[in-house]
Amino acid sequence: MTSGTIEEQTRVTLDQIREILTEADCDLPDVVKAMVWLRDRADFPGFNMAYGEYFPDGPPARSAVVSNLLVDVRLEIEVVAYKPQA
Repeated sequence: MTSGTIEEQTRVTLDQIREILTEADCDLPDVVKAMVWLRDRADFPGFNMAYGEYFPDGPPARSAVVSNLLVDVRLEIEVVAYKPQA
């Protein structure tokens, strides 16, 4: 998604992450670490608000970096998830 507000791009990205996690029999509560790249430092408050909607109770550890991104998007998110085997 290359257009839209930072909040919209954050939601789309996290929805896509949720889909990938589902395929691996995980979900967002299984995320233990997130790495975020933002193109513009001014986007952090909007990103943080939308991100909080997906992790309302005890968000995972997170790093955020402002960087020129290789593609024309406002953010990239990488996550690490862990789900103990029953």
